[in-house]
Amino acid sequence: MQTNMARHFRSQLDELECRIGKMKTGEVTSMPSATKPDFIGRCIVVVPCLNEAEHIRALLEKLGAEARRFDLKIIVADGGSSDGTQQIVTEIMQSDPRVILLHNEKRIQSAAINLAVAAYGDGHDYLIRIDAHGKYPDDYCEKLLNEAQATGADSVVVGMATEGFGTFQKATALAQNSKLGNGGARHRLGAKGHWTDHGHHALMRVSMFREVGGYDEGFTHNEDAELDCRLKAAGARIWMTDKTFMVYYPRSSASALFKQYLGYGRGRAKNLLKHRMIPKLRQALPLMVLPVVAGVVLAALNWWAAVPAVLWMTICLGYGMWLAVGERNPYGPLASVSAMIMHLAWSTGFWLQLFGSRRRGDTP
Repeated sequence: MQTNMARHFRSQLDELECRIGKMKTGEVTSMPSATKPDFIGRCIVVVPCLNEAEHIRALLEKLGAEARRFDLKIIVADGGSSDGTQQIVTEIMQSDPRVILLHNEKRIQSAAINLAVAAYGDGHDYLIRIDAHGKYPDDYCEKLLNEAQATGADSVVVGMATEGFGTFQKATALAQNSKLGNGGARHRLGAKGHWTDHGHHALMRVSMFREVGGYDEGFTHNEDAELDCRLKAAGARIWMTDKTFMVYYPRSSASALFKQYLGYGRGRAKNLLKHRMIPKLRQALPLMVLPVVAGVVLAALNWWAAVPAVLWMTICLGYGMWLAVGERNPYGPLASVSAMIMHLAWSTGFWLQLFGSRRRGDTP
């Protein structure tokens, strides 16, 4: 038995794969013809990118189909890739004039989106943000544009499922798709369409994006949640759609995963400090991980100091065993290890940012 989110996303993927299989065998000669969304204005698709040679060609080829149908402009904002990514994009540009390569000297994603909107946003009503390290349904852009038109939303966000290939990546994907790894975040659970305060960024009105000043380039992580705070403060409406979704591929090594979540923790702390917010319960619980782990050092004086850390590890390992037995997933035990890496890294990043800000006098 899979989790509700995994089952929801998998059913859609299975349907798509089944149709593609029938096309290959001749049972179906073509995909259903798409109807151009009834929206006013034009849209740019922005792909922040850095060393994504493994994924960029397939991604642009998939996006190219919708770009041709709906006259979309695709801007690849590259942060100085050294693995051949730029050469691949340049090659695709020769056969598809809708693809544009833009140099992002600041390298980070927030700067990439801002740069693309500044250079190509004029005359366009919407921007769609695409992660180079992900997978999307064939009608992803169409569904987003239809949702924007139907709801009148200033921002349309999507649910996100995680998939892996190697052993560690599959275990991490299982952890990130579970409450142990995502804390019950609704944009991770495949929830029904609803108005929300935050979600995985997909589409925004260019006018609203510019009105609030775009992404804060001081954020290397959590820039999406920070922008959503300003969008809500400006009266923007954010719609979580259940009509489409994206699939994300997690980091494939423990060190890369730790580094990523260390940045997430720093970004969350910076966001809370900037907007003077109180952490939600699902954020507050992981905050305690670093203190309880650090408390193990005091166990030499009193063994009770190690109890909180042992309890946390027991809960994580127990959840992993439940995933292995209850959901018949062999990656369950390793998923608990991935979850502990994420918890510890996130907590460490948060406290480092918090104490660093206090030393610099950045806190309000």
